[in-house]
Amino acid sequence: MDLVTHTPAPTAPARAQLGPTTLRWVEGCLGKGAEVRMIRPLAGGTAHANHALLVETPSGTAHRLVLRRWTPRDAVPAEAVPASERGPTARRCYGDTEFSPEREIAALALLAGCPIPTPSLVAADPSGAYCDVPALLITRLVGHPPRPAPDDLPEYLIQLAAALLAVHALNGASTMPPYVPYNRLDVRVPPRHALRPGLWDRAFELASGPPPCAPARFIHRDYHADNTLWSYGKLTGVVDWSDASSGPIAVDIARMRCGLVVRYGPRVAERFLAAFDQVSGGYEHDPYWDLRCVLDLLPEEEGRVLDEAKVPLLEDHLAGLVAALSA
Repeated sequence: MDLVTHTPAPTAPARAQLGPTTLRWVEGCLGKGAEVRMIRPLAGGTAHANHALLVETPSGTAHRLVLRRWTPRDAVPAEAVPASERGPTARRCYGDTEFSPEREIAALALLAGCPIPTPSLVAADPSGAYCDVPALLITRLVGHPPRPAPDDLPEYLIQLAAALLAVHALNGASTMPPYVPYNRLDVRVPPRHALRPGLWDRAFELASGPPPCAPARFIHRDYHADNTLWSYGKLTGVVDWSDASSGPIAVDIARMRCGLVVRYGPRVAERFLAAFDQVSGGYEHDPYWDLRCVLDLLPEEEGRVLDEAKVPLLEDHLAGLVAALSA
């Protein structure tokens, strides 16, 4: 919370981004006389519509918040979905019983004891009784998505790895839904732009086997760079806990590695694994989880197709995983 002298009220078009009932609910959550003074859509998001809000109380205190709204099925335009995020996870919405506000509420409750910065729950409308759709009102963290310079990558990877230690150490994993792969392997079709379809066929075959035994911990489940915030080279927050689960910590490591592959290439993904090994004091990673993570980007749908330029990078990553698992 910050003290401000005056913030102009949002214009009519800005307020029109959210319905009047939703705005009244937000203002009511902050007490009598509170007023939404700023509304700004946040970039990213696939099954959520996220808006940054500034809500001012009569005392002059400004509350910097985020309103997360579960969007109706098929409401997200295909072009709004980043290429690396396209797949089953991008199709999820408030009609999906595994992807509910209640799940994020439970995760945020556990995260109250986490030393890394994470959002705090301010108010919830999980049934959409007051907002137009199910919604959460949470605190807004300082920072922006990362775009490190090449020279900053080593420190960036160390901080990404170290943040996971605090998450995985939290108690209460058993209160979260268990990890389930997005791709149930009922459709085994390579990407449209696959250069090595046989490689994908082999990956499907290997993924269909029993997973390695691993203890269940509290995991983010969708841990990639755009779900972290940074300021002046320092990690300032980890956000988007709507997929939080009880499962192997390797799922978080594999998800980050997959994102790094498509952004920087396989060598940086390997460097992240080395960074996690360094901060954890010794970690043995099973490539099965990486394989599963890559296949979670499938099956493709009309309008949600893996970026053709990224497919060769994913295939290079996949080739190494298949070789390791076939040895």
